[in-house]
Amino acid sequence: MLRLEHLFDRLGQLMSRQTAVDHHYALATIFEIMDVASRADLKSDLLKELERQKAQLSGYRGNPSISEAALDDVIGRIDRAFTGLNQLPGKAGHVLTSNEWLMSIRSRISIPGGTCEFDLPAYYAWQQFDANRRRTDLAQWTASLMPLAEALQVLLGLLRNAGVPHKVSASAGQYQQSLPAGRSFLLLRVRVDPADQIVPEISGHRLMVLIRLMRQDAEGRLKPSSSDASFELTLCA
Repeated sequence: MLRLEHLFDRLGQLMSRQTAVDHHYALATIFEIMDVASRADLKSDLLKELERQKAQLSGYRGNPSISEAALDDVIGRIDRAFTGLNQLPGKAGHVLTSNEWLMSIRSRISIPGGTCEFDLPAYYAWQQFDANRRRTDLAQWTASLMPLAEALQVLLGLLRNAGVPHKVSASAGQYQQSLPAGRSFLLLRVRVDPADQIVPEISGHRLMVLIRLMRQDAEGRLKPSSSDASFELTLCA
């Protein structure tokens, strides 16, 4: 889910730009999304998670401390995401595989220099169109991916908001926390101050999480930090 979210974010940024090279990498990103979304169980897993979230939120109805209007809005978003994803035929982007022109680009885009004008003249000609024409084509090709993007946005938004952030301190660059037995956490969020110039390296399992604070050396390699530091930690169930 996080990989797909990253790719959809990149795709949105690239599609909004003007140059042909940006739209080339937007097309490459579409193919990456199709590859990541090719897992047979991805769609069913997302639908099950949407149903789980809806059932959990529906249990708050009648709670005087919960706004019914806000609850209805969130459940409505879940319903729309579920319906859109459920009506999607096959895997995300499957309909694009019948487009021979796109598939000819997909087969060569991973080859270094494989999309040069003398290899794919039709693709080179498409890159000479004005930006609006290319954006229209990209929007048409990504339409079959949007139900997946919406479902991911809803689920990850709910998941991230499910946790309560709290400030913790790492002694000598390390922080360790035991997790309560019988409770499952799906996501851990760490927010660090950019001014500290530290990179968190996270490992864990159902009973414990360990966060090591690292620093980059002159060549970009990560080295353990021995300094005390504080950061924000959120466990999302």
